[in-house]
Amino acid sequence: MRSEKRVRDRFGAVLLASMSVLFVEAVIGWVGLLVWGQTRESPGGLPFGALGGFVLLIMAPFVAFAGAILAALFSVVAVMPLMVVADWVARGVTGRPAWWPVPALAAGCGVLPGVIAGVLVESVGAALVWWFVTLAVLAGPALVARRLVHPDRPWISGRRIFGWVALYGTLAVVGAFALAGVALWAGIGYEPPQMSVQRLAGTWSDDEGGTLVLGEDGRATATGVNVYDWDEAKQECTGTGTWSYEPGGTPWDQEVDVTVPGCDLETWEFFGTEEHPKLFVYVGDPDSWDLYLLERR
Repeated sequence: MRSEKRVRDRFGAVLLASMSVLFVEAVIGWVGLLVWGQTRESPGGLPFGALGGFVLLIMAPFVAFAGAILAALFSVVAVMPLMVVADWVARGVTGRPAWWPVPALAAGCGVLPGVIAGVLVESVGAALVWWFVTLAVLAGPALVARRLVHPDRPWISGRRIFGWVALYGTLAVVGAFALAGVALWAGIGYEPPQMSVQRLAGTWSDDEGGTLVLGEDGRATATGVNVYDWDEAKQECTGTGTWSYEPGGTPWDQEVDVTVPGCDLETWEFFGTEEHPKLFVYVGDPDSWDLYLLERR
């Protein structure tokens, strides 16, 4: 009975350790994803408004509960079998337990996801990212909890190993946030191109035949440019008017005001690249991030 209880206790300790490490890795991955998102070309504004933030706050406990279930399932069907196989390989090669088969096997398991990702998006970078992600989510929790599968190792309670993971995991998360802040402060984040009256002058068009011609003299000519109401009802604007450029304090604050009699044209903002700048306005609710784009031709 005592041995059965000890086996159950070890299983619980391994499960708790694996789930804890997976949670830490998920938070660090989320930080990395945020930084990656900041480097991508995107329009200005918040990714979600006040309502979106409130919904996210309400959903957080349910997301955490679902994440715990997924972490437990992944630990049972992937991490624990990896630990057992790694121990079998180590004993077969060296005659004793060793840590090195864990990352070796995890790296092998990451080949298939990496190849699939690389083929789907046609990118070597994506293949390497998915390979590394698979390596991390398998090897990380397995390396932390591997000693608990050996009956001859000193007993460590689940509470104690959870405390270790919580302490060092918190330090790792704080470090990830600090590195992310330094990286963004150093300027790796995306900024729209810096425009000027001279750069704006010319023809801008959508994919439906609408054009907006901006002259250096401040004259604007719209032909079939779409104008959207709050409920996303579309009308076409055709006519001649004026335009002005507001540089603002930062590239995110730049605006172009276009006035055409009879048309309710909105203020245009910028994103894109130096080679391919884009004008945009939000269609309907800005929280939806639906955009109407004009590109330089």
